[in-house]
Amino acid sequence: MGSERNAAVVMLVAAMTGLLLANSPFGAPLLDTIAFKLNLDLINVNITLGHIVSDLFLAVFFFVAGLELKYELRSGTLSSPKRALVPVIAAIAGVIVPSSIYAYLNWGTEGIYGWPIPAATDIAFVLGILAIFGRGMPKEARIFLLALAIFDDLVAISIIAIFYTAEVQTLWLFATGAVAVAFRFAEMSRNKSKWIIRASFGIVLWYTVYQSGVHATIAGVILGLIIPASRAHGAVSKIQPLTNFFVLPLFAFTAVAVIIPTMTTGSQSVFNGIFFGLALGKVAGIALAAVITNQLLKPKDRLPLGLFDFIPLGLLAGVGFTVSLLMAHLAFRGNAELYAQSVLGVLLGSFAAMAAGGVLLWFRARWHRQKNAKSKKKKLKNQS
Repeated sequence: MGSERNAAVVMLVAAMTGLLLANSPFGAPLLDTIAFKLNLDLINVNITLGHIVSDLFLAVFFFVAGLELKYELRSGTLSSPKRALVPVIAAIAGVIVPSSIYAYLNWGTEGIYGWPIPAATDIAFVLGILAIFGRGMPKEARIFLLALAIFDDLVAISIIAIFYTAEVQTLWLFATGAVAVAFRFAEMSRNKSKWIIRASFGIVLWYTVYQSGVHATIAGVILGLIIPASRAHGAVSKIQPLTNFFVLPLFAFTAVAVIIPTMTTGSQSVFNGIFFGLALGKVAGIALAAVITNQLLKPKDRLPLGLFDFIPLGLLAGVGFTVSLLMAHLAFRGNAELYAQSVLGVLLGSFAAMAAGGVLLWFRARWHRQKNAKSKKKKLKNQS
């Protein structure tokens, strides 16, 4: 956990550095570099340096997240199907409530096209903040947040594919399925060159997903879920240092390297919808849905988490950043004013959710640490 906290600090420092540099005299050359496009016509890939980080490198992080989720679903905290419903239902509520707030504030206006923007959760930032402020929280808190963020991202990627992608290439999706099946059979073999095979299949799978028009990071989740649960833990320990200290800081730097826009004095319904959707809608939907779903389960199936655990976790899920910024670009690329409102809404809404969630999480984690210390002290006293 200490290594994870160190990595989270590095990631947040990288994010703040990217934001500050983008709004400094160095901003123009930095943003031009991030937007520099590589035209690989031979393999039909035209991708910017920024998207190499967010689509290709980040897929490695999603691979690790998929491995962790696979282990928890098969052998860990979420191995009970009923218990696994808690983060799933919470994720659904965490999409519906903020999107509904946004839609209510923008109904009948051009801004309605941005309704999914506050629905996204940036899993990389969320887990990083939990690592920094959540020392002492039950391990189930991280597992809940990991599962919730992955399900949330799957919903967000589906929304992008359905509403914001001109045409999803069905043949490439079938190719993705075929590669995934072939990878599963390869995993069942006893080949000693296991990591060479995984890397090869990973590159091919990423390429097929990229060509399909679906957000390519989903390839990482697919690979992670295919690897047998018995091998997941070992695979995570090998790749995690790479993701923690290279992929995530680089991603954070490029993802938050955006120019902070200014807004006109006119209607600010897009900004309000995104800000309140992320800062309030997320926590309202997630905390209430998680508490209700958890309480409806039998005691043996419940997560050992309560309302005062789910509230800070729900606030952290309001950190939208990258996927929200992507949706903002897709929704309002033809309207400079609404795009400016959406970017500012994502930045301020995410920072508000991060600050409030971090503070409440710190207090809740301290409560858990004190509770555990008293419990250990009482146990030692009884033994003596």
